[in-house]
Amino acid sequence: MRRLGRFARSLGPRSALLLALAVAAGIVAVTGLGGRSASDSVRPAPALPTGVLMPPRVTLASLRGRPAAINFWASWCTPCRQEAPALERVSRSLDGRARVVGVDWSDPLSDARAYVARYHWTFPILRDAGGTVGDDYRLTGLPNTFILDADGRITEVLQGPQTAGALRRALSAASAD
Repeated sequence: MRRLGRFARSLGPRSALLLALAVAAGIVAVTGLGGRSASDSVRPAPALPTGVLMPPRVTLASLRGRPAAINFWASWCTPCRQEAPALERVSRSLDGRARVVGVDWSDPLSDARAYVARYHWTFPILRDAGGTVGDDYRLTGLPNTFILDADGRITEVLQGPQTAGALRRALSAASAD
């Protein structure tokens, strides 16, 4: 740590500022704290995990015809805990106009079950125990919510914890596309 401090002091003020900005950008990229992110382009959603933590089993085909929010989370993720109540509120309020689907990412099964029970989730929850589906979705951190249009295309990626209002607005925008 002392070496890092000496290194930073050896830089000029402008170089130190650029280094600090680069480090902050790296943290945002790794942790997914960037808020909303328009996808680089609209793209087909990869297949969902086949493991089911909370039925029913959901596939991309079963979601077609209406927008969906695919939320990747883990029990050890503090920002996921902040977002958890909003996901349930949104899911209960949709009245079939859209769907919320949770994807437990790289979690021990007992921890995932306890998390779902703690937040009284009633929407479908799938398991990505090995993290491979998250890789296919280009997961950048947790929580990450992928908004799908009625044709199963990713139209928006919401990074970090979202409010119920932000989730509803994203699903509404996907409906309009």
